Amino acid sequence: MSNYDPTLLAQAQAAKAASRKLAGLSTTTKNAALEAIAVALLERQDEILAANEQDVERARDAGLADAPLNRLRLTPDKLAGIAADVRTVASLPDPVGEVIDGWKLPNGLNVSRRRVPLGVLGAIFESRPNVTIDIASLCLKSGNACVIRGGSEAIRSNTVLARVAREAETSAGVPEGSLQLIENTDRAL
Repeated sequence: MSNYDPTLLAQAQAAKAASRKLAGLSTTTKNAALEAIAVALLERQDEILAANEQDVERARDAGLADAPLNRLRLTPDKLAGIAADVRTVASLPDPVGEVIDGWKLPNGLNVSRRRVPLGVLGAIFESRPNVTIDIASLCLKSGNACVIRGGSEAIRSNTVLARVAREAETSAGVPEGSLQLIENTDRAL
């Protein structure tokens, strides 16, 4: 593979290892981690907004149009909305273990289909910093680790957001490695 990156492989392996532990987390732990993320987003607002302002300035200087520039830009209100969205995810029923179908065999054996985590999800998305937290929170709630990569225009914002979320969730008992952000902006990777 010509674009082999040992860092990316290490991140994927860390996510896979974390996914095994993450799949068995209690709803209480996952919800506490989501709440910790929401709180951390607001507590570290200045750090997040400073990184975002660097992204916005760089994108503006590169000639990014107004519409994508507005999607890139974070404000205190947008950050509060992101934190509220994380709390909304926490309030949702835990999908892990939910019985979605079931029947009884003639010999009396009960058979059922239950929702289980997939393991590791990978996502590539455009330069919308809120998506970093959207994916991280939905993956956490569903018991999945994630490896994510946003657009290069939002690399500073995404790096800080992922670090804030990672630190908050691990402090609440989520296994390290559950959230991986690819910081290499090379498209060939």
